[in-house]
Amino acid sequence: MTRKNLRSGGFTLVEIMIVVAIIGLLATIAIPNFVRARLKAQQSACINNLRQIDGAKQQWALEAKAGGNATPVLANIQPYLGRGALGTAPSCPADPTGKFESSYNLNPLDTAPTCIPMPGAPGDATGHHLD
Repeated sequence: MTRKNLRSGGFTLVEIMIVVAIIGLLATIAIPNFVRARLKAQQSACINNLRQIDGAKQQWALEAKAGGNATPVLANIQPYLGRGALGTAPSCPADPTGKFESSYNLNPLDTAPTCIPMPGAPGDATGHHLD
């Protein structure tokens, strides 16, 4: 007489619960790191934009023979941003509107441009600013 094993192939409830618990543990570790990396990438992109804007301001000032207290407008520095006279102006990645006007203050020539959504201060690790 032969005996048949009636157990079908599959996972038990305990095995599935262990897998779900492991995935949940990995998610609790990975998600904060992902958010932190995303914020750091936004900050780096914004600071790079601020450097480009500051360089464009200085180039405009040299060519226009502007004084140290002159404040350029976007139309003045647009040709020096490397996007052409009619190209798109940069915007801060943290700005939900994605527009230059709501992202950056140009400020006078003797002052660095500033980020409007995340201004921060020198030495601050969370803000977007030129040191």
